[in-house]
Amino acid sequence: MGSRGLGLVLACCLLLTFACGPVLGRVPPGQQEQQEQEGTREPPLDPAERTEEKHEKYNPKQGEEPTASRCFRCCDPGTPVYQAIPVPQINITILKGEKGDRGDRGLQGKYGKPGSVGARGHVGPKGQKGSMGAPGDRCKNHYAAFSVGRKKPLHSNDYYQTVIFDTEFVNLYSHFNMFTGKFYCYVPGIYFFSLNVHTWNQKETYLHIMKNGEEVVILYAQVSDRSIMQSQSLMLELQEQDEVWVRLFKGERENAIFSDEFDTYITFSGYLVKHAAEP
Repeated sequence: MGSRGLGLVLACCLLLTFACGPVLGRVPPGQQEQQEQEGTREPPLDPAERTEEKHEKYNPKQGEEPTASRCFRCCDPGTPVYQAIPVPQINITILKGEKGDRGDRGLQGKYGKPGSVGARGHVGPKGQKGSMGAPGDRCKNHYAAFSVGRKKPLHSNDYYQTVIFDTEFVNLYSHFNMFTGKFYCYVPGIYFFSLNVHTWNQKETYLHIMKNGEEVVILYAQVSDRSIMQSQSLMLELQEQDEVWVRLFKGERENAIFSDEFDTYITFSGYLVKHAAEP
């Protein structure tokens, strides 16, 4: 080559230098930061300087408070005393335990005052028809009746005489006592009584129907030349153990009733009309 060829080579080299120089001189970011840190890093210290720095690090000067981030050894002099951290308190009232057993029943309290009467409620629906009940007792009928007669005449005396009857026609349940001549009430209610006698010629007839010792009605006939049949009847309301009978008046007057052994002229009858328990 001649001088002219050498000149062309040099020119090409200069052009490449100017074109590729900025690209080749660029440094990657990570490498650039590392280079900057190496450029700012302090030079290494001597062993004496390193011991002094460590002593100053763990032994602060008087009047200065150590920073919270520094650590200390318990054997170093001037170790700061930290305040004790308070123990957290727990409110046990808010802690709910398991359900306990049921306690004993307490005493009954006092009764409260009665409240006012409430309004009447609505009428409820009609219930169903009930079943037939058991048959009741049979109807109890009450009876009492008697009818007696006398076949002997009776004359008055100095005292009152109970007329005694000697003939029994009807004496239901023996309520009429033939020995005493009295009817005893065992079934209370309303009774009907009837007395029939035959008078004596030229003598007065004077009798009473008695109830418990009291005169109730009289049967009377005046003195007459002929004898007649005389009667008396009434209704009485009797209680249990009441007594009814016929009494002949005493001998202040000539008083007598007639009868004989062939016919019955004197009769006394009674019967229950209505029981006291009936409506």
